[in-house]
Amino acid sequence: MNTSQLHKIGVPDHAIVPAIQTIQQIKASEHGREINVKTLLAEVVANPAAFVEHEFCGALAQLLISEPVTSKREVPAAYKTWGEEIDPAAHAQMRTACLLPMAHGAALMPDAHVGYGLPIGGVLALENAVAPYAVGVDIACRMKLSVLDVPPSELATNFERFRHAIEAGTRFGVGAVHEKPQDHAVLDADWNITRITREHKDKARRQLGTSGSGNHFVEFGELTLAAASPELGLEAGTYTALLSHSGSRGPGAAVCDTYSRMAQARLPRGCEDFGRLAWLSLDSEAGQEYWAAMNLMGDFAAANHDVIHRLVSKKLGGRIIAGVENHHNFAWKEVHFGRELIVHRKGATPAGQGVLGVIPGSMADPAFIVKGKGVAESYESASHGAGRVMSRTKARDQFNFSKVRKELEAKGVRVISAGSDEVPGVYKNILDVMQAQSDLVEILARFDPKIVKMSDDGKAED
Repeated sequence: MNTSQLHKIGVPDHAIVPAIQTIQQIKASEHGREINVKTLLAEVVANPAAFVEHEFCGALAQLLISEPVTSKREVPAAYKTWGEEIDPAAHAQMRTACLLPMAHGAALMPDAHVGYGLPIGGVLALENAVAPYAVGVDIACRMKLSVLDVPPSELATNFERFRHAIEAGTRFGVGAVHEKPQDHAVLDADWNITRITREHKDKARRQLGTSGSGNHFVEFGELTLAAASPELGLEAGTYTALLSHSGSRGPGAAVCDTYSRMAQARLPRGCEDFGRLAWLSLDSEAGQEYWAAMNLMGDFAAANHDVIHRLVSKKLGGRIIAGVENHHNFAWKEVHFGRELIVHRKGATPAGQGVLGVIPGSMADPAFIVKGKGVAESYESASHGAGRVMSRTKARDQFNFSKVRKELEAKGVRVISAGSDEVPGVYKNILDVMQAQSDLVEILARFDPKIVKMSDDGKAED
């Protein structure tokens, strides 16, 4: 068994070498071939006290018993909440996260709802540690908005032109790829930084410029500025804009899966029940590997959006004249309250002083370009959207997409494709969410969707 296999059965770092020595002793013994080493070591890890007198495993068992207990925080780290009517289960998840030994503090955004480990809309600041599931499965899921030099009046009169541009410029669905692989400088980066990124470079090449499934979308709409914006370089008025939402696709999911399992296998005694909140110290080799892979996935996700906007605008025959983009599933090294912290934003928008971002609503509701106000208690964060109010399963049972599509058309929104689990009724009112965080961000512009494409019903990647 190698180090990775030993980690998977729960052997902690400090016991890896003794475990390997134990395996060597067993194999060299008279009946070594008859012993299932993997099963035996898993039993030792699960109950070391039962093996202290074991012929081969006694020393390893004693070492495991003597492993120090890592205590949870006696008092949870503090967190502040923005917004009302947040699911109590999301609060429960946040309280658990605030018990992590290295937790500094947290914040809950007004779009918060239950997630894996950390709630969606959760912000978690850790000291010198990163928790893969607090970043999220879709590493660097992000927004990108491009303002085009196309008259907004054409949105209502030339639907086929816009539809063709989207459908020719990107692909939707789990495992979706471009027929002709696209090119981007991100493919010249070092994908050999970890085994998992090296093994997924070919998939990254095939999926570059694709959108995936779930709540990911590409849409055209009207961007309205009530006043001139020096930050955007735009005068007051109405513009045509292209908005996209997606992340790092299959490669990002593989990075999350690999390192979250590794983190869970390394949870110290006393912290086993943290489960998906498992962390990796940034002093460890695994922590450094994840950090490097996460940042590469951030670059890859940004490249995905670059390619989508390049292709779609080219197919449309338009020129990009301004834009805004941001991650909202990521971890950053930042200084807050005088300390360097690892700030996880799992479905939260960076909102430092003067920082621009995009917060979407739904296929029928507006998105907003915002400027952060740098509020300390939120760890300089804001919501990443409106936030779901029901599960995908419940939404599919409750809504008929054909009926919803007709209702949207009556409101001036043309939906090329989407799933019943992404209709407007599954989301909170974005205007209420924006009001609840008016102290966190300033609204610079409003985007109203007019032509929308998402994946059909099916497995969600978000």
